[in-house]
Amino acid sequence: MKTKILVLCTGNSCRSQIAEGYLKYFAKNKAEIYSAGIETHGLNPGAVKTMSEDGIDISGHTSNAIDEYQDINFDYVITVCDHAKENCPYFPSKAQPFHHNFQDPAKASGTPEEISQEFRRVRDQIKNYCRQFIEENL
Repeated sequence: MKTKILVLCTGNSCRSQIAEGYLKYFAKNKAEIYSAGIETHGLNPGAVKTMSEDGIDISGHTSNAIDEYQDINFDYVITVCDHAKENCPYFPSKAQPFHHNFQDPAKASGTPEEISQEFRRVRDQIKNYCRQFIEENL
C-alpha cells in the first residue's frame, strides 16, 4: 500500500499545487500525493508557469476542497501556510502533521519580472522542502 500525503493550503491555487508537483516528482511511484485548500481559488497561472520553467507540468491539476478527501486515511498532512494550519479541520486518522509557512507569491507586487522572481524564490524553497521531506519520510 502506498503512502498517502495531503498538502493543505488556504486556496489550493499556488503553494500547495507547487508542493504537490514536487512531491510527486521526488516520490516517484512510492506515494499518492493530494493537495487541497480550506477554500478553492482555482489554479494560479503563475504557479503553472514557474513550475513549467523547472520542467514540471501542473497545468492538469485541479483546485480541490479539503472535505473532498475526508474518506482517505492519510499518512502525512503537510500545511504550507499558517492560515491552513490554524484552520485545518480535524481528520480522524493517523496522519502525521508537518508544517512550513511559505510566503504566498500570488500576493507579490511590483513589475512582472519582480513578481516572476518571487514565484521562483518560493518555488525553490518549496522544492527544497519537498526533496528533504521525501528523503526523510519515504
